Amino acid sequence: MDNIAGRKSGLSWAVNISVVLLVLLWIFPTVGLFVSSFRTADQISATGWWKALFPTEQVVQLRTDDPDARVAEGDGFVLTGNLFGEEGGTLSAFGVSSRDVGAFAPGETADMGDGESMTVEADGSYTWRGNDEQISGRGQRIFVTTTTPPEFTTANYERVLFSGDRTDSMAKAFFNTLTVTIPATIIPILVAAFAAYALAWMDFPGRALLIAAIVALLVVPLQLALIPLLKFHNDIGIGKGYIGTWLAHTGFGLPLAIYLLRNYMVGLPRDIIENAKVDGATDFQIFTRIVLPLSFPALASFAIFQFLWTWNDLLVALVFLIDSSGDTTVMTRQIVELLGTRGGNWEILATAAFVSISVPLLVFFAMQRYLVRGLLAGSVK
Repeated sequence: MDNIAGRKSGLSWAVNISVVLLVLLWIFPTVGLFVSSFRTADQISATGWWKALFPTEQVVQLRTDDPDARVAEGDGFVLTGNLFGEEGGTLSAFGVSSRDVGAFAPGETADMGDGESMTVEADGSYTWRGNDEQISGRGQRIFVTTTTPPEFTTANYERVLFSGDRTDSMAKAFFNTLTVTIPATIIPILVAAFAAYALAWMDFPGRALLIAAIVALLVVPLQLALIPLLKFHNDIGIGKGYIGTWLAHTGFGLPLAIYLLRNYMVGLPRDIIENAKVDGATDFQIFTRIVLPLSFPALASFAIFQFLWTWNDLLVALVFLIDSSGDTTVMTRQIVELLGTRGGNWEILATAAFVSISVPLLVFFAMQRYLVRGLLAGSVK
C-alpha cells in the first residue's frame, strides 16, 4: 500500500538521509580545501579550517636577546628586551619550562631558583635577573601562549599561479591541462556521435557484433593497453606529445561515449526520423539537423565525464606526456612534484589542489542538469 499514488514509500526518509550525507561528505572537504588555501602555514598547523574565523591560541617557543647585552645591577645582572621584537604581539600566558608552558600570567615573576627570575609583560617585554653564569649562552627559552586573530591572504595563490619558479608555479601546468583536456573531450564526442547514429538508425551487416564489442570494451582495464599503445605511438612518431595523449584519451573514452549516445539516440521517436527520410533528407542531414540537437543532454553528460576524467588524469599524462623540461607538465603531475619537494608547505598544497579542482567544479555545476537526463537516456520507453 505504500506505493499507492500520492503516498511516499516507507524508505523515502532513508534515501533522503543518504543523499544529505553524501552531499555533506563532498562539501566539507571542498570547503576545507578552499578555506585552507587562504590561510597561512602557522594557522593551518595550529587549528583546523573550521576555526578559521575565530582567534587562534597557540604556544610558541621564543628566546631572549643576546645575554652579552646584560646590565650589572647590584650583585647580579639584568637583561631586558621584547620577545616579539619589532613585529610586536600579545601574550596571555608564559612559562620557562616545557612541562608547564602556561604557568604564569602576564606581569607575574617566574622564580627559576638560586635568585634567578623572569618577568614577562603582556606586550612581550621581559626582565631577566640573575648572576653572570645564569644570564649567558644563547639566552633563556620562554614558552609564550599567544592569541592570533583570523588572517586570510592571497599570497598562496600569487605564489602558486605567478611564481617564476617552475616547482611552485602552476600557471603553465594549468594551460597545459587545458591543452590536453579540451581536444580530448571534443574529439571523442565527434567520433562517438557519428558512430552512435550509425549503430542506432542505420542497417548494415555486423551491427550487432559491433555493439557487443563496444559493450565488451567498457570492462577492459585502462592499464592493459598503456604499454602496447605507447609502443605503437612511438613507432608512428606521435609518442610523448599532445597528439599521442589526445588519441589515447579518445580511444579510452570512445566505448562509453558510443554506448551512452547510442542508447539515447535509439530512444528518439522513430516517426521523426522516418518523416525526414520521406521528405528526402539524407542521413547526414538527419544527423546534423535532428538527432544532434535532440541528443544534447547525452552529449553534455558524456562531456562532463570525459572532461573530469582527462582533467584529473595522471596515469595517461605520465605515460604519453613525458617532458623533462616541464613544458608539458599537467596539474596532477605538478601537484605530485609539490608533494615530493614541499611536503610540509600545506598552504601551497591546499592552494594548488583547489586550483586544480576549480575548473571541474565550474564545468560540473554549469552542466549538471543534463547529467541525470543523459544517464537515464534509453532506460525507459
